[in-house]
Amino acid sequence: MNKIGTLAEKSLHAGIKEWYGRSTDQFEVKVDGFVIDIVRGEQLIEIQTRHFGAMKRKLGLLLDNHPVLLLHPIAQEKWIVRETAVGYPISRRKSPKKGQPLDLFSELMRIPHLLPHPNLVVGAVLTQQEEIWRDDGQGSWRRKGWSLHDHRLLDVVEMHTFATPTDLLALLPPDLPQPFTNKQLAKLAKIRTKLAQRITYTLARCDVIEQVGKDGRSNLYSVKENAF
Repeated sequence: MNKIGTLAEKSLHAGIKEWYGRSTDQFEVKVDGFVIDIVRGEQLIEIQTRHFGAMKRKLGLLLDNHPVLLLHPIAQEKWIVRETAVGYPISRRKSPKKGQPLDLFSELMRIPHLLPHPNLVVGAVLTQQEEIWRDDGQGSWRRKGWSLHDHRLLDVVEMHTFATPTDLLALLPPDLPQPFTNKQLAKLAKIRTKLAQRITYTLARCDVIEQVGKDGRSNLYSVKENAF
């Protein structure tokens, strides 16, 4: 049995790997010149907490020869923990922000060309997390010197997996009109317009929705008939 490697890893990444890993898995194994978080039989499992764009080359080279599961943790519930510069606790409060699977699009927008690949499955892992801030003087002046030190996994609530761009359509509000604007999507999904724009950008690049016109200055989108 391989031990789970956590050297130089942030706590959230290591926590997800510990949660998803099995005793029969291999950890931190080199495949085609890349270090893979978890190897389970033929499947490669990568955990990416952010910056999907940094994985473009790696995924592009791996997918033609290997099935890949890409796991992305999303904080459904989060607590803000403030510590001294050396890690002594000062305070802990619950954040009002609640993550949801639609937040996945903030990262998917960086790899839309890879989402239709038959070897790629993406997993949105909804979690409970702690966000650790330290009063170490290394943060910006806007944050009065506080720096974001780490994220800690408390628990995994559930996981949603998406094997095709069509699967992602299930995340759209069921009462979304056809066609629709980004503002309508944002209102019905109770998200910011910026995230709605990322959703339509990604789905259009995946060829499951298309721009069909304008409503004033707003683009109109519709799900393509052959998307299902």
